Amino acid sequence: MEKGKNHHFVLVHGACHGAWCWYKVVTILRAEGHKVSVLDMAASGIHPKRTEELNSMAEYNEPLIEFLANLPQEERVVLVGHSMGGINISLAMEMFPQKICVAVFVTAFMPGPNLDIVAISQQV
Repeated sequence: MEKGKNHHFVLVHGACHGAWCWYKVVTILRAEGHKVSVLDMAASGIHPKRTEELNSMAEYNEPLIEFLANLPQEERVVLVGHSMGGINISLAMEMFPQKICVAVFVTAFMPGPNLDIVAISQQV
């Protein structure tokens, strides 16, 4: 990440939250000249899908995946996930490595080679 350059931040909320939780961070980043996108994951915040309609983490993650899929080919983002949002950004990083400049895990789940989503859910 180049210092002094304006970046596009994509902020992903954690469990039991919505995009609204980033309002202070959004204000600060935009005041510094950065582009900021905040998303409601499926059945969160103002997203119209209901919790009962979700059958998988992939469905929950659809708003982020659709957003990244629709970015211009050359655009790279700073992906930020909080809490359970770490799982979301991990999945997105695997699907779109060329679109991620850097990922930031803010007190977030961070799956790895020996700690996958199944292992995380068994320990919760």
